[in-house]
This record gives sequence, structure tokens and C-alpha cells, in this order.
Amino acid sequence: MAFPQSSRYVIVGAGIHGLSTAYHLAVKLKVTGRGSGEDVVVVDKGSIGAGASGIACGVVRNNYFQPAMRELMAQCVEVWESDAEAFSYHPVGYMQISPESMHEDIISIATQQRDIGYESDLIEGEADCSAYMKTIVDDWQAQGITSVLHEKKGGYSNNTKMLYGMAGKAEAEGVRIISGVEVTGFTIDSGSDAISAVETNKGNIACEEVVIAPGPWAKQFWEMLDLPRTVSIKGADGVIHDDIGMWVYWSLQEGTLGVDPNLQMTNEGKMPPVIHVDSDAPLYSDVDGSLITDQMWGIYYKPDFHFGGIQGGAAPFKVPTDPDKVAVDPYGSDSPEFIVGDKFAHMWCSALAHCQKRFEGKISVYKNEPSGGIGAFTPDSFPVFDKFRQNCTFLADSNHGYKMIGVGKLVAEELCGEPSSLLRPFRFSRYAEGELHPVSNSPFPWS
Repeated sequence: MAFPQSSRYVIVGAGIHGLSTAYHLAVKLKVTGRGSGEDVVVVDKGSIGAGASGIACGVVRNNYFQPAMRELMAQCVEVWESDAEAFSYHPVGYMQISPESMHEDIISIATQQRDIGYESDLIEGEADCSAYMKTIVDDWQAQGITSVLHEKKGGYSNNTKMLYGMAGKAEAEGVRIISGVEVTGFTIDSGSDAISAVETNKGNIACEEVVIAPGPWAKQFWEMLDLPRTVSIKGADGVIHDDIGMWVYWSLQEGTLGVDPNLQMTNEGKMPPVIHVDSDAPLYSDVDGSLITDQMWGIYYKPDFHFGGIQGGAAPFKVPTDPDKVAVDPYGSDSPEFIVGDKFAHMWCSALAHCQKRFEGKISVYKNEPSGGIGAFTPDSFPVFDKFRQNCTFLADSNHGYKMIGVGKLVAEELCGEPSSLLRPFRFSRYAEGELHPVSNSPFPWS
């Protein structure tokens, strides 16, 4: 198959956003009579799911303190549910389990989920929360929990199966997905400031519209387009903060406990909801009883046959963009080599044992396999979905990516002339205008 010299639409990145956009754009073009999937080309320097999408935890949830995120995620869940088999989607639900310091945040989330018709149950009070959790997993033993928000929708998806499922749907519509094509730059039209061609190591592709779905490589593509490296942000108090760096990197702490996934079956013998626990209770080692942390901590986990065990993660930590600086590990190490390793395994496995007795003494079967990685975050840790240089849609997901399968559908609609109210709160202009998303008390920067 010859390398294309031109395409109406060129999509950069064969991860969740790129593939979702390609498929939904192909369908939209056909339905509206504007074209077909043959007008769409996806290029990736690796292969399908070779980046962050291929090793993401795969959790699908609507547990957000921010109204705009909740509304967007409700739309995304609908897309997940539209073809659960092709997307390898498991709608087991999701549980946010929290201490008193997050109680008011959780009440707000529950209220607003109810307002948008997103089904969930809220349990309050330490005794009632403990009793409720034991009706699901009878070995529940976490202390200091005063709220449980049980989302009945959501769950998780198996990465590889999902990505190839979406790719298959796109290709069935005529989309071309080309691996091993590295984008090296963009040809900018001097008269219109629009992109006239995508430059690659295989040659240039002339185009009318470009969609960039870069995942953790957002900074590199941002700079290729010569977009601002710093931003001015108007705070809630009206004060403008200048020269804020556009990109922040966080180490995403994830791993897998190498046990039979069936170990985490519910009391009824069913697959459990995804469990997310935030806690301010002291966390002690499941190995020697030593104190790991007395600060706020958080973990999430679920049985996953794709990963072959109990897979999940913990709150991330910032990684400096200057390699000469030391990355700070919140669990006691200041080693610059620390990204995801022994100290994460110690903390996460101990936290699993803190929550459920069945995980006590299991750290010896922790699997040190690729998961998590480095994420490129925006200044406020929320996505930027916007158009630049007239014809370039940039999808900077700020590590919210995998669960947001519906963003591609909304982008496809916008490319066909249908503006999305769900994407408007994620425009780049929000920084200068002070239209920022509210901040919760969660230890996770993206909640």
C-alpha cells in the first residue's frame, strides 16, 4: 500500500483518542454525506496502542469533583456502553471510598451525579460504610472511612483488546492506520497560518485538517507547533499569575499483584467494582509493621485478566523536567532513579492489605511489569481540547485519556461543523479568562 501524499484528515497518534476520533469521524462523514473513512489517515511512530493507552489502568469512572468532567464522562460512559464487546468493556461499577476530610466533596459529587441522571449510591458514617463494604467483600478492614460513593456505571476495559477493537471498527469504515510513521514537523501556510502538510520520516502528507492525539508526548508536539511554553492564569481572586509552565510531568504509580484475578471475587462470586480508596489513616508496612506514611494516601485496584492479577495504582508524584534535579518519592525515597519500583510495590501492597485481609502477605508475588509511566499534565491537571493554527485540533488529555473514549466522537462532530458544549470548558482560553475547574481534597491531581 503506497504511502499517502495527501489526506483530508490526518490524525497523529493511534491511542485511545486518535482511534476514537478516526472511527467516529469516518461514521460522521458517511452519515452527513461529507465523505467517508477513506478521507481519514492515522499515523503513529510505533503501532496501535504502543504508547500510554496500551499500559493504562483502563478504569472508567465518573468520580470527579468538577462538573464539566462529570458531564463529559457521562457521555464517555455512553460510548463505552455502545459496543461493550468490541471495546472489551466490563461495566462492573466504581467505588470512591473516602475519609472525613473528603466528605463534603463526595456529597457534592453524589448530588451532581444524581442531577445528571448518573446512578450511584452514597453511604455515610464509619459504621455504615464498613457494613456496606462487608456486604460486597467480607474481609474489608480499612479504618477511618466515612463515605462510600458507589457508581453503578463505569468499570474498566482491557487495553489491547479495546484498542484493536476500535482500530478494526475504524478500518471497516475505510480509515487507513499506518504504523512506523514519525511526525517530524508541520508545514505552515504563510498566508493563512494553517497547517498545509504533516511532515514525517516517510514523506509529507498534505491535509485540510489535523488532529493531534499525543498522550505523554504533548509537549513535543506543542513545541512543533510553536505554541506558548508558558501561560498566564487568572486565579479565582482575579490575580493574574504569569509565566506558569505549560507542562508538568507526574510519575504514574501502577502495578500488578500476581495472583489469580478470581481472588477478588465478591461475596456473591461476581467480579467486583473497581475500588478506589483515599485515606488519612496511618499506613503501616505489611512486611515489618513500620510506618510508611502518616500523610494522605490513595490507591485503586481491580481484578484484571489482561494484566493477569490485581492491577491498580497509587497517587502519583511530580517528576522534574530538568533531569539534573531529584524526583521526590512521597513514600520515603529521594533517589533520582525512583519511578515505579520496590518502594511503590511496598506501599501499594501494604495498602491493599490495609483494605482487605485477603491481600495480607502477598507482596512476594508483586509483578514488576510495564504499567503507569510518565504523564504530561497541563497547569491545572485537566485536559486542553482546542483548535490551534486554524485547522489543528490538539487533544492534550492531561492523563485523563483512556477513560475518555467519547472525546473522539465529540471532536468528530466538531470537525463536521457541530460545536460541542461538553468540550467548551476545556479550551485553552480558560487560563487567561479564569474559568478554572474547582479543586478537590483528593490526593490525586486529576480528581
